[in-house]
Amino acid sequence: MSESVNKTIETDAEIDPDIDTAPRPQTEAQTDNETETDGTAVDSGSPPAAAAEDTAATAAGENAAEESSTDDVSEDDVSEDGGSEDGGSEDGGSEDGDSEDGDSASRPGRRERLEQEGDIAADYLEELLEITDLDGDLDMDVEGDRATVSIVGANLPQLVGEQGEVLEALQELTRLAVYRETGERSRLMLDVSGHRAARRTALEEQATEIVARVKESGEQSSLEPMSPFERKVVHDVVAAAGLRSESEGAEPRRYVVVLPA
Repeated sequence: MSESVNKTIETDAEIDPDIDTAPRPQTEAQTDNETETDGTAVDSGSPPAAAAEDTAATAAGENAAEESSTDDVSEDDVSEDGGSEDGGSEDGGSEDGDSEDGDSASRPGRRERLEQEGDIAADYLEELLEITDLDGDLDMDVEGDRATVSIVGANLPQLVGEQGEVLEALQELTRLAVYRETGERSRLMLDVSGHRAARRTALEEQATEIVARVKESGEQSSLEPMSPFERKVVHDVVAAAGLRSESEGAEPRRYVVVLPA
């Protein structure tokens, strides 16, 4: 339908020069698509240490988007894009009379797509380990609404960094590798040598202590700056305890504030 309209406008413009043929402004959907593809020209074969500096800004921006808009809602409770693009036709089917149900049925299910993301990520990481001459085994799983990949079996601090900054950059590179193959944005979670698992345990203990302190004093308490992954762990613990929390500040100094009931 849109192609027919465009052809009609172009024909009329040739007959009547007064018709405005200036380019139409981009729609919001087009702008979003361009935003999502920014920064995908990262060399997926680059060693993680060299790529960390080039992708630091990308990692901060993309990971910050993983937190929900209210910061106290679990990521797994909210669809990232607000809904599925293949959710079916509106009120009566597509304009050309073809049912979209057939297309939806032919597409893999959500879990199958996440498993595919894990396979793509594992292939990318396996090649990276070979290039950098590092040892490690790959574990893949699906947790909630995201694929997870872990590099285990070896201590690889060079893939983690002092504060996990190399791991965050490597995770972004891996997500970009998945995006290149699938054309869909990935929320894959990467762990190396159990760093995230250990960090999660430590954060849960710290958040529990902060919650107890806030309940006793009735005053709010702030934690140190954290990554989006770390802030989400704290938000979950605080919510489970019946209190509220919110994130303040700007990346990379964004932190969690625990509020009294």
